[in-house]
Order: sequence, then structure tokens, then C-alpha cells
Amino acid sequence: MRQQLEAFDNLAMRYENSTRPGDYIGDEALLEQLHRAEPTVKQILRRLDPQLAQEINVDAMAGETHARNQVQRGLGILTDMDEWAARLAPDAPALPADQFHPWVWDAARTFWDSQHYRAAVHAAASAINAHLQAKLGRRDVADDKLVQEAFSDKPAEPGKSRLRVPGDATSPTVQSRQRGALQLGLGSFFAIRNPAAHDTGEWTEQESLEQLATLSVLARLIDSCQVSR
Repeated sequence: MRQQLEAFDNLAMRYENSTRPGDYIGDEALLEQLHRAEPTVKQILRRLDPQLAQEINVDAMAGETHARNQVQRGLGILTDMDEWAARLAPDAPALPADQFHPWVWDAARTFWDSQHYRAAVHAAASAINAHLQAKLGRRDVADDKLVQEAFSDKPAEPGKSRLRVPGDATSPTVQSRQRGALQLGLGSFFAIRNPAAHDTGEWTEQESLEQLATLSVLARLIDSCQVSR
């Protein structure tokens, strides 16, 4: 990231120096290089501090100057961030979202990158529903009703496949996990999916990350289950 920012800063400085007094546009070849580099620089700055990326627009009046100011701030963050982590952050484990179950993160990633956190959670829950339908071969029910049918303790029927937690069905632990899978699935759709679909305000990043983590637990459990037909 540092190399990308330093290269962009150097390029913007060269372009700034190529602009003659009274001219609006400087060296066009340098401007073309700035255009190519700008999206990557915005992505880097957005991850360091979302506010920094908002000032990056090399086509605006004095855009290269504003861009250099923001890039310098980003370089400052990169210089000090290790010390921030060591001295300011609590000694706690991190939770990398890209390690969530693929059903969850693949569906949520695009919305997450654009900071639409509630939509990211809704997309992840919808993806679990779709994968569960596909695993059971059912399209007649969805969401909480689908979970209830999937983990029902009733035997499978024609057109009504069930999910069974792997292991000895007579084991108290397996039986407990089976009951827990039903409750976790219902709770996830009632308490996470439904609010994500019907709320109107945006959710915080931390709250949404916790919701995705819960959905990832559910997705892994469903993915590991065996289908009883």
C-alpha cells in the first residue's frame, strides 16, 4: 500500500509541476496515468480512513493537489498504524471477514466494500436460504419455514428432505447439535435476516460484522449436515 501511495504522490507532483500558470490541464500522459492509478489509491485510502478517499478526484480544480494532501495523510496512517495497534488497541483477537463461510462472505463482500452493511447482512442470509433450498431440492418454502422443515425431527417424506447433523444419532451430543441447529437457524432468520430486510436505517460496521459471524456459523453447520431423503 505504501508503494502505491508513494508512486501516486510522485505522479501527482509531476503532473502538478507540468501545469503552466493559467492552464487547467497539464501533461496529458501523466493525467492518463493518474486516472489509471486513482481507483486503487481510493481503495487503499478507504481502508485506512473512509474520509480520505472522498477528496480524491484528479479531474477537479486543483484535484491533484487535494489528492496529494489525502495521500500524505494516508502515508502518515501507514507509518503509525503498527504503533497504534500496539499501544492503543486492546489485546484482543481480530475477526477477518474473508474467512467467513463462502456462502456468507461471497454474498456480502460487494455490499460491504461500499459500506452498505445492512444490505451485506441481508445478502448473506439470502444466500444461505438459496444454498439450503438447493441442498434439499426445495423451492416451495423459504427462510424460517425452510429451516423448520430442514431440521424437523420427523422422518423424511417425498418432497420433504431433512438435514441431519453428522454423527451417531443416538449420541446426546449429536442430538443436542441437531436441536441447536434448528434453534440457531430460526433465530438467525427471525433476529438477523428479517430486520436486515425490513429496517430502513444503516447498521454499524461492528454490529453487522457480528451478524455475519453468526450467519457463518449457521452456514458451516448446514454445509456439514447430511441430507436424509
